[in-house]
Amino acid sequence: MPYFRASFVATMALVAAVSAPLIPAAQARESAAKIAVRGERALHELERTEPRSRLFAHHARAVLVFPAIYKAGFVFGGESGDGVLLVNGHAAGFYNLSGGSFGFQAGVEKFGYVLFLMNDGALRHLRRSTGFDVGTGPSVAIINTGAAAEANSTTLTKDIYAFPFSEKGLMADLTLQGTKITPIHPR
Repeated sequence: MPYFRASFVATMALVAAVSAPLIPAAQARESAAKIAVRGERALHELERTEPRSRLFAHHARAVLVFPAIYKAGFVFGGESGDGVLLVNGHAAGFYNLSGGSFGFQAGVEKFGYVLFLMNDGALRHLRRSTGFDVGTGPSVAIINTGAAAEANSTTLTKDIYAFPFSEKGLMADLTLQGTKITPIHPR
């Protein structure tokens, strides 16, 4: 039993040591304007590198962009990042995506997500909730490059489509499972 406790404490210390430098303190203090600019740039970059994402953007009621999410884990993991809700191309709100996980995982990663909210119900759910756990509200589909290539306007049946982009580093299980999206109010 003492060995288990020591291993657990060592593992948690390692996760804290690896995770702490990944989430810059400045990120929490970013202005609304800075988050909006970074979000718009990230969306344009996604549309440039993955042209099929334009189909989703064209049919979406709103787009929620998280330009930089930091994820780290070693058995236990965590992730966090701030983003902007764009409605008709204009910033209409700001959100934080955060989550934790447990299981086989090891690594550090910085990536982004663009969530295309395809209908009024998904947008309404996001705006009315004080934070929603992904998977408990509107239906969400994660799109990889192959799935985007097969999409067309008649196959867009989910409430939200999520595109991960700019993956860097090693991390198994890139998913929105276990994440919560919460409104924030940057200055």
